[in-house]
Amino acid sequence: MGPDRDEPASARRPTITIKAWLLPLIVIALVVPGTAGFLIAGPGLGLAVGALTVGVMIVVAVLIRPDEPIEVARAGDERRRLLLVATDAVDRPAEVETLRFAASASPAGAEILVLAPALSTRLEYWATDVGRPRLDAQRKLVLTIGALAAAQLDARGAVGDPDPLQAVEDSLRDFAADEVFIAGADEDGQLLAELRRRLDLPVYRLAPSPPAHAAH
Repeated sequence: MGPDRDEPASARRPTITIKAWLLPLIVIALVVPGTAGFLIAGPGLGLAVGALTVGVMIVVAVLIRPDEPIEVARAGDERRRLLLVATDAVDRPAEVETLRFAASASPAGAEILVLAPALSTRLEYWATDVGRPRLDAQRKLVLTIGALAAAQLDARGAVGDPDPLQAVEDSLRDFAADEVFIAGADEDGQLLAELRRRLDLPVYRLAPSPPAHAAH
């Protein structure tokens, strides 16, 4: 696929996987510090400690990622549906040919949803600066959909969540994908591994030559 322009680790949203048995401990962590502060030094310290604890738990709640299977919408027809997660533009002939090969497996035709996560730096994410990441994602969509259209492939695009995993999960609620392809940056194969673990679908790394999707 040529050289990848990998996003730095700071561009990914940090996440924490939480188990169900940890929930009672979280409740205890919310209650005990404030109560202890109240008993030791009165209402002032109790309220201060309680507020600090709640703030920390809110941050943790934002970072929590569910550890459960990803649900996929059901299809209403026989068309084949491919989800292409494009963290970089997919416009090289060999990449497009790989997708064309995958789409040709269905006599009823195929539809491709190109999903471009609005990748952002950590500073942009916490500052809720979504303008530049969305523009960059839209650029990737234009280049990718143009290349797919030139190959006579039916494709549409969507800008997704800054977290590629969350973007995929959001998209699959409405898009009944049969296969998922990942193109572009994927540090240490984490996205590929996580999707394969949580999805009951074939998930492939987009390679430059067909039949790449046959090597799962």
